[in-house]
Amino acid sequence: MSTEVLLPKIGFSMNDAVLSQWLIDDGAQVVAGQPLYSIESDKSVQEIESPATGTLRVLAAVGETYTVGTVLAEIV
Repeated sequence: MSTEVLLPKIGFSMNDAVLSQWLIDDGAQVVAGQPLYSIESDKSVQEIESPATGTLRVLAAVGETYTVGTVLAEIV
């Protein structure tokens, strides 16, 4: 079973954000609650935590803008 890593809605007016950095490499093991990636929106940078424990499979590229709810990665 895999867990989708989605771009969260952080602010009321947030519709999209730039994926600024993966903090964990593709294929690496992650633990639920561990900082996983950072996004930039509304002139702020936020670190987003892993929703699950397992192996990270990155699907989204750094530097691109994604809409809220986009699947950025999977944890298997």
